[in-house]
Amino acid sequence: MNRQRKREERQRRAEDRGQWASKTEYLLVVAGNVVGLGNVWRFPYLCYKNGGGSFLVPYVLFAVLYGVPLFLLETFIGQYTQEGFVTCWTKLCPLAKGIGYGHVVMKIFDLSFIIIQAWALFYLIFSFSSQLPWAICENSWNTGNCLSLQTLDSNSTNQDILENTTSAAVEFWEQRVLGMSGGIEELGSVRWELALCLLACWVFCYFSIWKSVRSSGKVAYVTATFPYVMLFILLIRGMTLPGAQDGIYFYLYPDLNHLANLEVWIEAGSQVMFSYSLTIGTLPVLGSYNEYNNNCYRDCFWLCLLNSGTSFVAGFVIFSVLGFMAQSQGVTVDTVVDSGPGLAFIVYPQATALMPFPQFWTVCFFLMLLFLSVDTHFVTFECLITTITDLFPQLIRKRGRHEIFVLVMCVIFFIIHLTLVTEGGIYIFHLFDYYGTTRACHYFMALCECLALSWGFGADRILNIIEDMTGQKPNILFKLCWKYIIPPLSLISFILYLVEYKHLKFNDWYIYPDWAYVLGWTMMLSSLLIVPLWAAAKLFLTRGMSTQADEPN
Repeated sequence: MNRQRKREERQRRAEDRGQWASKTEYLLVVAGNVVGLGNVWRFPYLCYKNGGGSFLVPYVLFAVLYGVPLFLLETFIGQYTQEGFVTCWTKLCPLAKGIGYGHVVMKIFDLSFIIIQAWALFYLIFSFSSQLPWAICENSWNTGNCLSLQTLDSNSTNQDILENTTSAAVEFWEQRVLGMSGGIEELGSVRWELALCLLACWVFCYFSIWKSVRSSGKVAYVTATFPYVMLFILLIRGMTLPGAQDGIYFYLYPDLNHLANLEVWIEAGSQVMFSYSLTIGTLPVLGSYNEYNNNCYRDCFWLCLLNSGTSFVAGFVIFSVLGFMAQSQGVTVDTVVDSGPGLAFIVYPQATALMPFPQFWTVCFFLMLLFLSVDTHFVTFECLITTITDLFPQLIRKRGRHEIFVLVMCVIFFIIHLTLVTEGGIYIFHLFDYYGTTRACHYFMALCECLALSWGFGADRILNIIEDMTGQKPNILFKLCWKYIIPPLSLISFILYLVEYKHLKFNDWYIYPDWAYVLGWTMMLSSLLIVPLWAAAKLFLTRGMSTQADEPN
């Protein structure tokens, strides 16, 4: 009778909050979120940088012992409680509710990555030009030091010429797109064309999530699948380019000496957390829209395999093109390899400009980049909206209020993000990226989550609940990872980050002013300190409080 009552209560709550229309929608939204920019511009570079094929050893170990267990744990949090990433802790471990508020802060900083979506849209528009503007120097924004793509190829071995010039691709990025100022102290004016791209991105985001999962699930049918079509097309093209084998060699050549470097292992763990969207509150929210009996145990294996497989394949796409570019310029691959915005907005567009039918390949690349960033962004925003709604359900869930609330939030963040499209916006973005969602935050949150759930709520209890939900009892290895492997690994990685911390530099030449570093540390500590402060406040203000959670309805 009690189980029947709980089932009916869960059903009423699902109708109130909303639920995925089908299992397919859930899988597509999660896949679209976890398969993102980190797979395209971060994993291939890290693989090359940290020993090529030998980097796969620590990566796979971290994926198995760190990524998959945390993926299951966070999905369990949402599916079991049917709550956002703040209110879920009330039903699991009230002392750990500060983790949820820490995730709120991290989400706010994480939303700054919408600027990448705006950049991709800006490049996509210019990709339809009869002459790609980043291949020539006859544009109004070019300087006297500009070197066109054709001139760059013919003088690739003349170091005197190369050292005193700037490629057309770099000038397009810095002068036309960013209009870069001298530093964060000089914000300058708003780049209105880029601001319009940003507005378009926020409008698309609004109509993707304005009806919560009822709309975002439908959007995912396109946004989650289209990047794979583009990735496949680019893979076929890249593997048929001259010099592609040289790029693949640089990508996968195993250097076992790197395995003795502790930093390689830390970066492998960081990449797993970054690409799997762990410890930032996304997976609990997406899981909260599942049916109670959804087989999250099976889902986590397939989704993690999809993510890592996509990262591996993306490496062939990127490095085959870099090998072609290196051969075209008569240089080695390591001179053109890059990570982050430099790869996406300078190196790769420059490489596609060398191909026959360059507009087609450039459009394919930036469409892929656009849809990868679209998925990640609207899911990130949806998770924040869901969590705030669960905190104030009576205020927001009334008819018509949810759509208005989402609109107001979109407008607020659009206004805030206008700072990112100023002439000094790139410096602000790097500050957000380096401090707001740094790997120290992820490792600290992973430590707190595992301690609160595996030791506070109970690892055996979690295994029993997952068995009740899915009909399958997870392997005992999950319990060992949650209790004895992930916590010490997270603590060691967190301490090493603090010990080896270095001030952020932009392009290895610009040093931020002291107040910017203070601001950066404030951003990072704002998500970290709220966890122990919340627990301390609860212990101090609540007499006889138990850390054991109440049974959810």
